[in-house]
Amino acid sequence: MKISLVVPCYNEESVISNTIEVLSALLRDCRAEGLIDAGSEILIVDDGSRDKSWELIDRAARSRADGEPAVKGLRLSRNRGHQNALLAGLEAAQGDFVVTIDADLQDDVQAIKAMLEHARRGADIVYGVRSSRETDSFFKRSTAQFFYHLMRLFGVELVFNHADFRGLSRRAVRAMLQYREVNLFLRGLFPQLGFNSALVFYERRRREAGETKYPLGKMLSFAWQGITSFSTFPLKLLTILGLSIALPSFALIIWALYQHYVSSNTVPGWTSTIVPLMFFSGLQFLAFGVIGEYLGKIYLETKRRPRYFIAETTGPEKDQKGEERA
Repeated sequence: MKISLVVPCYNEESVISNTIEVLSALLRDCRAEGLIDAGSEILIVDDGSRDKSWELIDRAARSRADGEPAVKGLRLSRNRGHQNALLAGLEAAQGDFVVTIDADLQDDVQAIKAMLEHARRGADIVYGVRSSRETDSFFKRSTAQFFYHLMRLFGVELVFNHADFRGLSRRAVRAMLQYREVNLFLRGLFPQLGFNSALVFYERRRREAGETKYPLGKMLSFAWQGITSFSTFPLKLLTILGLSIALPSFALIIWALYQHYVSSNTVPGWTSTIVPLMFFSGLQFLAFGVIGEYLGKIYLETKRRPRYFIAETTGPEKDQKGEERA
């Protein structure tokens, strides 16, 4: 089979040349072992990098010798985020089997051979799953585990300890591209396809150069995107919380009326006024915030704006500048 390695990158000039060489060597080995056919490709998606990443990608694509695995580049007009970059790569990939892997190569490239074996046995989706998280800091490891458990609690189907390292058959890619939503959370979409799937376990390496593109702020934003894209549990939680507060409040009202009209023991006080006022005001603003988040997502979906624009490509498709992808 012909395979496509889709590699999203953003400001990865310190690693992208090495990444291309490592993946090229992998494809040569796979072809020598009879796992893939000639015509397999490496597709680098530059997510609007501000450094020299695109120059290095373009140079690598132009300097490929005959017989070498093809290197193609796809540059988005601006930074649209990791998920949109992955989607752009899936749309442009030509292989019978498509593997998505990050440019830092912390994921074990040798696991791709195991993915190909599963594909030959009929698996449409092969998830790369981390066998441990020893390379993570205690904070990142703890928050990641909490995120997966929280998503499971909210009813979202996820593969535990799987990020965006996966292999896809052409049928799975076509099915995924039928999703037209703007708020993308691919980790949650692939399990919904329902096709035959398999797991490949691997050890994740430490980043050799450059900086992570997922600092704490982006990690929290990504987690919230996943929760609100696939679960209405936060809305249900607000309903439960509101009901649990409303019932004691009604009891308190009855008690207050009894004290005022029957016992005549009420003494005006600042605490009894300000504490409930602040508590319920905070609860209301929390409810408005969660509801507003969902309304915002509805707003973005109904506008149906293009998810990205292609600014430039390398290779034979060089004349496709400015091609629009909705």
